[in-house]
Amino acid sequence: MSQAPKVNERTEVRDGMKITWHQGIPVDDGTVLRADVYRPVPDGRYPAILTYGVYGKGVAYQDGYPHQWNKMAEDYPEILQGSTNKYQNWEVTDPERWIPHGYVCVRVDSRGAGWSPGFLDVNCPREIDDLYQCIEWAGTQPWSNGKVGMLGISYYSRNQWRVAAQKPPHLAAIIPWEGGNDPYRDSGYHGGILSQFAEMWSKVQVAHVQHGYGERGKRNPNTGEPAAGPVTLSDEELAKNRVNAFEELKKHPLDDDWHKSRRADFSKVEVPLLSCANWGGQGIHPRGNFNGYLEAASKQKWLEAHGDSHWSLFSSNYGLALQKKFFDHFLKGVDNGWDKTPPVTLNIRRPGPRFVLRHENEWPIARTQWTKFYLNPERLSLDTKPPAQALKAEYEALGDGLTFWLPATENDTEITGPMAAKVFLSSSTRDADLFLVVRVFDPQGKELTFMGSTDPNTPIANGWLRASHRALDPKLSKPYRPYHPHDKVEPLRPGEVYECDVEIVSSCIVVPKGWKLALSVRSKDYEYTGELSEFAKKFHYGTRGTGGMTHNDPDNRPKDVFGGKVTLHAGGGRDAYLMLPIIPPK
Repeated sequence: MSQAPKVNERTEVRDGMKITWHQGIPVDDGTVLRADVYRPVPDGRYPAILTYGVYGKGVAYQDGYPHQWNKMAEDYPEILQGSTNKYQNWEVTDPERWIPHGYVCVRVDSRGAGWSPGFLDVNCPREIDDLYQCIEWAGTQPWSNGKVGMLGISYYSRNQWRVAAQKPPHLAAIIPWEGGNDPYRDSGYHGGILSQFAEMWSKVQVAHVQHGYGERGKRNPNTGEPAAGPVTLSDEELAKNRVNAFEELKKHPLDDDWHKSRRADFSKVEVPLLSCANWGGQGIHPRGNFNGYLEAASKQKWLEAHGDSHWSLFSSNYGLALQKKFFDHFLKGVDNGWDKTPPVTLNIRRPGPRFVLRHENEWPIARTQWTKFYLNPERLSLDTKPPAQALKAEYEALGDGLTFWLPATENDTEITGPMAAKVFLSSSTRDADLFLVVRVFDPQGKELTFMGSTDPNTPIANGWLRASHRALDPKLSKPYRPYHPHDKVEPLRPGEVYECDVEIVSSCIVVPKGWKLALSVRSKDYEYTGELSEFAKKFHYGTRGTGGMTHNDPDNRPKDVFGGKVTLHAGGGRDAYLMLPIIPPK
């Protein structure tokens, strides 16, 4: 083990900013976290935008995430203008966009990552203790006006919900951009089914920025220093100094105290907030954004929903203007009309893709026509009435399942909001997994998919449920959002019929006249069967529609249990349905 040299904490002026590299932020257990602090050159008191996360404050966006950067620059060339882009970092603000506007940007490496020493346990409660203290540090510096905002994507978003519930005095506003909150339902166990995303994520995005990866990792192009800290440790030493995130997740198949300690109690979030969701973030983020908006106790709260990739709109002119107007109002006290902004801003999605901006006063939309379409296993149709007689259809659990179709639309039809389904099933084994996929097809039969947050071929909407987790919480369930406590396993008796209510994550699509909507009921992941773009072939999370959120772990889905036959039942009193939020014109 090489000895860590003394950290060269220093301040310099470059590119119109006063930058302190490796600013020390002491926390209560004696650990000194490290941050890069970007400030305006003139002395003064400024609001701060703070992020705390695992991805390495010194890893250049272009170097660490070249596929994402190149696609973003191609799709939104405006991002290349007005900034040198030398200080761009994954999922956080570009300081060159904010410092001239009178803000300070504070980027903190989370404990055990980048330049911050310590044991790496991603998303653990200790990180929120650290983050609270970082906010208070930033809010009391000589350059601070006493107001700290948080703005960032995903990791830098989900910890916003959690620390806001702790009420740090200097936290004045948050913009959780595409960030979940419930580590069980939002991302770890979809409907009780283990997601493998954390397994790939740990290897692709975290391992190479652990503190101590040192000389083997990326270098900060602005300083020439290793982005993963000034010390280089052996693989054995690194392994001893971190939790294996995926293996730890596997130890908690039910929603236990481990999961609960890693999510916020929304009812304690009172800070002004702008929650920004991605229609195509199925399986990782939007559930948290929609629920956070609905359940937060904040008296001043707004919801925004958009499409496209996980990273692009955050850095685009659209995202930047939205962020600045919100923060100028709450961190600077600017009377810019933000307080008159309608509570809900939606980018209504159409094929193309094409998005039409529209404001609403509530979520879900009050004029929603909650419409049930009933599964007919004989005709494989979605009907306006349930079948009179009992019907059934069988499929191989590891096959393509069954797809139920609505007739071609007679007019353009908007579907915006949360969805739900009721399924009656029997299994040849003691359990079964349900993968529900809402899909849209053009008149020629070609499926419509979109660039989602992590996959270029994301379907319209997804829902999941492990049948042995079918128990509902009647207090938290809503007609459009069944809520499962996931606190017990109730095995199936082979051949017996069980009722299963499935939450389908909120989405948005205007189905054009003459197109068809369908519901696929499967027992394995959705797989896009069309041609892949070059980006999809190269992108590490591009997995034919799931965005890396596959569900094939052999420990969680052994073939002798989840590889049997599933039978769907409907009619004769078993009203199986898909409920869609159809939105009439204003």
